[in-house]
Amino acid sequence: MNEALLRSLVPSVLAVLVRRGADFAAAEDAVQDALVEAVRVWPDEQPRDPKGWLVTVAWRRFLDAARADTARRRREDRTEEEPAPGPAPAVDDTLRLYFLCAHPSLTPASAVALTLRAVGGLTTRQIAQAYLVPEATMAQRISRAKRTVSGVRFDRPGDVSTVLRVLYLVFNEGYSGDVDLAAEAIRLTRQLAASIDHPEVAGLLALMLLHHARRAARTAADGSLVPLAEQDRGHWDTETIAEGVDILQAALARDRLGEFQAQAAIAALHADAPTTEETDWVQIVEWYDELVRLTDSPVARLNRAVAVGEADGPRAGLAALAALDAALPRHTAAAAYLHERDGDRTTAARLYAEAARTASNLAERDHLTRQAARLNTLLRG
Repeated sequence: MNEALLRSLVPSVLAVLVRRGADFAAAEDAVQDALVEAVRVWPDEQPRDPKGWLVTVAWRRFLDAARADTARRRREDRTEEEPAPGPAPAVDDTLRLYFLCAHPSLTPASAVALTLRAVGGLTTRQIAQAYLVPEATMAQRISRAKRTVSGVRFDRPGDVSTVLRVLYLVFNEGYSGDVDLAAEAIRLTRQLAASIDHPEVAGLLALMLLHHARRAARTAADGSLVPLAEQDRGHWDTETIAEGVDILQAALARDRLGEFQAQAAIAALHADAPTTEETDWVQIVEWYDELVRLTDSPVARLNRAVAVGEADGPRAGLAALAALDAALPRHTAAAAYLHERDGDRTTAARLYAEAARTASNLAERDHLTRQAARLNTLLRG
């Protein structure tokens, strides 16, 4: 059975049910029931029209649930709306569903969490890691969001900034996490950029393209991570980089700076450098200053500390890092890197090993473990 196909069909099937009048929570439950049925049935015989099959089964599950709580006349009216057999129309409702989930009745943070879970395909654990909160806290936030939108009409779409936040986090999970969602996030952001004139939409698209252009060089043949400084820049996609830079320059020219444009500017400086040594680290620090001003993000401050270490020396970077919460994800790994650059291999090896124990994914853990082993070998030699 093609699990990737099932995952890709969820947003459009969910959108069909919402458009037909199902409230969001009931529609999601019905789609989940349909997915369970697909897992049971499809290994023996996958339907010729998978989306149409899922829509039909999900709608019937929704009707079955509605019959328990609604009057006879309501049940009959809904039954008449059941989709007719045959191929489902090839309509991409995914981006529309992103906007609908960013409902005005929700806070931006709750809307993002709900959309990532229901439409983006991320687990509660993955969303919690992105927000730097415990998994139980995120589970409660998503549950409250579902209760808030239960029974409301999805006729007032949310704002662009919330949708951008969702797309950004989906791309990040696809780029560095367990599920490959990066290409889908780029596709949806292209759709959004084509339909709305907004500098931050352009900034996000540029950021995605500039990161995605380096993807082929980020992992070795054995699947291990390759740090930026060690990547073969000949494997970077220069056409995609050029497109990202062009989009970014046009957005910056409008003089309405936002966080995604600032991040894209940093990515463009990395992409423009022939080598790590030739990177304009001073300008990168300046862009991180802008990003911190715009967001006050602890992750931005952490990345800025590493950039300061490159621009002004590792001890300056360690001083900047010392002002931050040591519990931040990748704080220990950043400290290990800066200590190694400062010549303190013993401390660096210990910190690399410590960072590996708390790494968020297997590839990152293996990379940090190898870094610790490399330094320990040098220390023994």
